[in-house]
Amino acid sequence: MLPSFLSRLFKNQSYNPDHFFLIAGPCVVETEELVMEVADKVSAICKRLEIPYVFKASYRKANRTSANSFTGIGDDNGLSLIKKVGDTFQLPTTSDIHAHEEAAMAAPFIDILQIPAFLCRQTDLLIAAAETGKIVNVKKGQFLSGPSMKFAADKIRNAGNDQVILTERGTTFGYQDLVVDYRNIPWMQEHGAPVVMDCTHALQQPNQTSGVTGGNPQLIGTIAKAAIATGADGLFIETHPNPAVAKSDGANMLKLDLLEGLLEKLVKLRKAAI
Repeated sequence: MLPSFLSRLFKNQSYNPDHFFLIAGPCVVETEELVMEVADKVSAICKRLEIPYVFKASYRKANRTSANSFTGIGDDNGLSLIKKVGDTFQLPTTSDIHAHEEAAMAAPFIDILQIPAFLCRQTDLLIAAAETGKIVNVKKGQFLSGPSMKFAADKIRNAGNDQVILTERGTTFGYQDLVVDYRNIPWMQEHGAPVVMDCTHALQQPNQTSGVTGGNPQLIGTIAKAAIATGADGLFIETHPNPAVAKSDGANMLKLDLLEGLLEKLVKLRKAAI
């Protein structure tokens, strides 16, 4: 069952409370046409499958391998388009913030403030996010264990906000790869927060000498199935109609037309697992 703060978040949706929830969308706001297309298609799929759905897109990409990488269409434009998606399709929305001053700026536009994995220990960022009163989703650092994420959750709660989500997104393995330790799902649930599996960023191959992050999108289904089998409360999947031309993280996004079939399988797996 969803915690009360997530039940309130999905109040405009008809969903099966026994299902996992989904956070999905393109990596970054590229155009209005893109975010509207993705939200339209994913929301229709989730409505049919009774999956509670949060639309995700970054209004700005601050963590880039190369200085030449695309970072966004401008903060105001990106945030306004995310809000337009939420208003148009009656969906909760999320985007990541990178500095404490961004929390108050982004909060009026989105429902969940996402803390990037590399910034999960930044105390001022966590407190600023907490003080907005919004739900805060903290991605586990690639350099941390699930048990150590207790301290990130505590910082948010000690600031007066108990609306915390924790997300697993893999652990650094060597210089250019990640692995997923599924023990982190139940370990982070012990902190009293719903736990999400980031099925796309867990397959990144960062720090490539080309300056462009690589990935293994053909394994998104494998990561997602294992996460559901091990009790994840939600899934995070970045998706794009044509990842090959995406302006950010195309190497590890799921092609949009593959999402429905995957979610159908995951719903069946969830039913068998609970």
